[in-house]
Amino acid sequence: MAYNIKDVFYLSTSAKITKATASGGSAQLDLSAYIDPIQRGRAKGTGLAIYKVHVGIMEDGNNSQPIDDAESGTFSYGLIAGAGFGDLATGGISIGADSYAMTNSLLIASGQFYGPKSMVANASTTPTMFNEVLTPSTEVPYVVVRDNVCLTYQIAENMVDDTSLSVRLECAQISLDQSTLNQLLRTQTV
Repeated sequence: MAYNIKDVFYLSTSAKITKATASGGSAQLDLSAYIDPIQRGRAKGTGLAIYKVHVGIMEDGNNSQPIDDAESGTFSYGLIAGAGFGDLATGGISIGADSYAMTNSLLIASGQFYGPKSMVANASTTPTMFNEVLTPSTEVPYVVVRDNVCLTYQIAENMVDDTSLSVRLECAQISLDQSTLNQLLRTQTV
């Protein structure tokens, strides 16, 4: 299936990163209505192709204001297929060391955020607040065959203000032949 206006639709989720709290959290997006990994006779199984992931990071609750220039917090985030963490507040989970590594076959998208004040204090930090590390493409989408994706984050330096981390996914349901479906099911195990 091609990336086109007829087939592509949006799904989104968000997580609140609580200020002055360490560790990580997650927001789970249920995909069970879009995925059917069972081939029935001539009917093929279906997966959800994710073509693009748009990320938003802003102050939470303050009419979606931009991040304050006094923010010194930093964190990494990732969108992980089939993680099944559920919705966990900041401090509710510690994300594994390799969760955001390119070797994680469940990783759909990832990046890092540096508060403006953290960049002033640390000359070796990236020159931008937002560093996108991984994202799928319109030519080669990430095809999910599990019933959920989790937006996760891991705090490196506690946030000064409550922060909203959100994603919008450009996706489409696609038919999968049995061999492709079996391969994806094998690679998408937690």
